[in-house]
Amino acid sequence: MGVSGSGKTTIGELLAQHLHLPFFDGDDYHPAANVAKMAAGHPLTDADRHDWLATLAQHLGAWEQDQGAVLACSALKETYRQTLQGGAKEHLRWVFLDGSYELLHSRLEGRHDHYMKADMLDSQLATLEKPTYGLRLELAKDETPEQVVARIVERLPASAK
Repeated sequence: MGVSGSGKTTIGELLAQHLHLPFFDGDDYHPAANVAKMAAGHPLTDADRHDWLATLAQHLGAWEQDQGAVLACSALKETYRQTLQGGAKEHLRWVFLDGSYELLHSRLEGRHDHYMKADMLDSQLATLEKPTYGLRLELAKDETPEQVVARIVERLPASAK
């Protein structure tokens, strides 16, 4: 989890490969109206996110019953995380990718093929309620995605590996 530019998709894909689990990107489950709203530079509201989060929670429950999965999702507020947690009753592990404003902004500035643009970062950071649980990783500018994944794997509970 984390704001745009934190590397959720890149890190999630690599982590899923390492754990031999399927990977899913929460962005792929947004309804078209949400994508259009964000692409137009407008932040989503809690109401916009409600059905999206409920859908992801349902999927988490199904994935948990299967082999498990890695999901990249912003999960910016505690209420959003509680909705997601409600879908996966027992085995959900939180990894919060946290970075400086400068790092996140520079990453978003370098993105040209995504609907989330750099000018949306401020609204995401204003919405973000940093979790006090799970694994929090402070991102470093010179750290590779593989190094981030290695840090996650090193610190994951043994039952999650």
